[in-house]
Amino acid sequence: MAQQDHDARPAPDAPRHIDRRRFLGFVLAAPTLAVAAQIAQAGLAPEEADAALPSLPQPEDLFDLGDLQNLAAAPTSGLISVQIGTDGRASFAVPRTEVGQGMTTAVAMMVAEELDIPLSNVDVTLADARPELLMNQLTGGSNSMRSIFTPIRTVSAIARARLVSAAAAQWGVPEAELRTADGMVHHTSGKQAPYGSLAKAAAAVKTTSATAQLKSRADFKVLGTAQNRIDAYEAVTGRKKYTLDHDVPGALPTMVARPPTINGTVRSIQNETDVKAMPGVTDIAAISHGVAVRAETFGQCIDAIRALKVDWGPGTVDGESDATVLKKLKAAQLPLAVPGVLTQSLDAEFTFAFASNSPLETGSAIADVRSDRAEIWSCLKVPIVAQQQIAQAVGLPQSAVTVHVTQGGGSFGRHLFHDAALEAAEASKKMGKAVKLMWSRTDDFRQGRVHPMCVSRVRATYALGNVVSFEQRHTSVQTEFSHGLGEMLTSTAAKLPIAGNLSFAESIFELTQSSPYNFGVTTQLLNEIPLKFNTGSMRNIYSPNVVTAEELVVDQLAKKMGKDPVQFRRDFLKDARLRAVLDKAVQVGEWGRSMPSGVAQGIALHSEYRGAVAVLVEIDCRPETVNRKVREAVTGPRVTKALVVVDPGFAINPRGLEAQMIGGLNDGIAMCLTSSLHIKDGIPLEGSWDNYFYTREWNTPLETRVVIMPNTSDTPSGAGELAVAPSFAAVACAYARATGKMPTSFPINHGTLSFDPLPLEPSTPPSPVDGLDYAY
Repeated sequence: MAQQDHDARPAPDAPRHIDRRRFLGFVLAAPTLAVAAQIAQAGLAPEEADAALPSLPQPEDLFDLGDLQNLAAAPTSGLISVQIGTDGRASFAVPRTEVGQGMTTAVAMMVAEELDIPLSNVDVTLADARPELLMNQLTGGSNSMRSIFTPIRTVSAIARARLVSAAAAQWGVPEAELRTADGMVHHTSGKQAPYGSLAKAAAAVKTTSATAQLKSRADFKVLGTAQNRIDAYEAVTGRKKYTLDHDVPGALPTMVARPPTINGTVRSIQNETDVKAMPGVTDIAAISHGVAVRAETFGQCIDAIRALKVDWGPGTVDGESDATVLKKLKAAQLPLAVPGVLTQSLDAEFTFAFASNSPLETGSAIADVRSDRAEIWSCLKVPIVAQQQIAQAVGLPQSAVTVHVTQGGGSFGRHLFHDAALEAAEASKKMGKAVKLMWSRTDDFRQGRVHPMCVSRVRATYALGNVVSFEQRHTSVQTEFSHGLGEMLTSTAAKLPIAGNLSFAESIFELTQSSPYNFGVTTQLLNEIPLKFNTGSMRNIYSPNVVTAEELVVDQLAKKMGKDPVQFRRDFLKDARLRAVLDKAVQVGEWGRSMPSGVAQGIALHSEYRGAVAVLVEIDCRPETVNRKVREAVTGPRVTKALVVVDPGFAINPRGLEAQMIGGLNDGIAMCLTSSLHIKDGIPLEGSWDNYFYTREWNTPLETRVVIMPNTSDTPSGAGELAVAPSFAAVACAYARATGKMPTSFPINHGTLSFDPLPLEPSTPPSPVDGLDYAY
């Protein structure tokens, strides 16, 4: 359950609020009312340190990844508009992607608030790829709400003002005598007019600038209130359309036979004629990293894939394994600089295994490529880059490629890459027919995107009750940022508070990582090794690993200094907002209460995306829990109770925020305890959700609570990824306290391989026929 704490008060050094300035926009030339915004938002200043040995601000404190995205998006914000139709409905094509995070609901709330229109009268769709938006059409980094909160409110407020002006002109009355409510303009005399009747009169014959004053937070009626998702009914009734639900004439099911190594290529197809003669099969074509099969049903595609005989070329990481990658990571670690000669020191090293960011919906796309044009349907977080690369792949100008963004069934960063859409386009071009391409679950796990294996080494020196220095050296398999964030960094490099010649990965690391503690001289550095795994910026990017390593060391420092872990954190925290969420977690979660041997609490903090969060968990590591049996499962310790306390700046939709926190919590539990990929001979052994142990029902906390702190800002922080890192860290800290031994390799159960791996060839397992045998 979620609780909003209305009793607490914002800290005196809380982030600055938006003032009552007027915001600029444009009334566009259109048959009915259409309004666009033009606005840039400044980053927030770091908060003042107050510990004995204050640490200098790190780049993320001054200017974070979200600030970068806001800066890059600002020049084209005037190209995003809200329209009012003659039916009185407001419509907005948002240049971000809905992947289950509730973004469309939050956007509808913004429009409804400033327009004074019922939420049910707002239609939010996903915009097609629009190259003119440049950096303003990328969904990632928990930035969507931060970047569009003010622009969307601005266009809606200007639209409301235009409707009032149109009514005043029609009725010959002063605007001061008019008010708006429930999608209507009202006059003091009782006269009223619905927005739809004013939409044409309020429209402009030419584009003109306009200004509007946004509502103060005290006047909000929709924003800040708990709302159900606007797509909830469609989701629970099966009417919601994901990619493969779209009916495109002529598009038939298509799947891909894949090589037994990552990114292998096709040398030859040995039995193409025989397979093409199988029931339902219409086409077979070799593509960049596989053989595409088109048939009347997906089941027939699977049968054909299993019958294919292909001579495969080598992949990009053949022969690599967990052990070989770990050896290369350790060899590439950057040196620690502080020797700890005159102080005491604490050294620790942590290993994090590869992890899959396969969402619930597997990779999917529909493509219809003709000689002179192409049309694509797929869930894409960076549709402009997808459009560019698809156009290049099929030999068409970008203007001839239409890319429709569809709603996605999850992402975790996966949809920052458009692998399925590119494959669908390639297959459609070679076959000369429309295709409805779907990755199998095994494709997703073995050939999809992964969070890279990494090692985090930490050294802290301390003396006289203070931490004198804190060094963290994070070494990772390279993370690919070819999906648009790289271009965004390039376009804004001169304005960044970091060296302009850093790599994309290093720049993003610097813009997302900072220690919340006054630990004297603090440095956190990234180094990468160039292994060509299919990596991606999985949910929360580097933070889950970096924060977990730091928080485990924080607990060890507290122990060395004879302090309670909570009091130690309070003494060294820089941020009053973090102290507030910590204190609330301690109070609500009853920190320090008596617990049986083998059961313990753990607490962790995190500040990112201009938000602050504390997670307190209780874990049961007693033998009867660790050794419990679940068929074909990895059980182990169980988190029995979890509390998330979050300060999101401004909570647009507390109900949606609660869901985000619970999702992040379960991500953290999974990464700490059970979920990882085992690499052997250059490919993951995991090939299904049965093999990959994300948090399951038997490992989900029996009691979960989310407390939302009072708003400390007039603008939202990023929330989509905020709870992942501290949840991972809190579980790790709880495990250390329950067992008396600090874990150094994650997930804790990575060494347990409880399944027989699926064969590498054929790449897709047969259609299941024994589902009832596995029902509980």
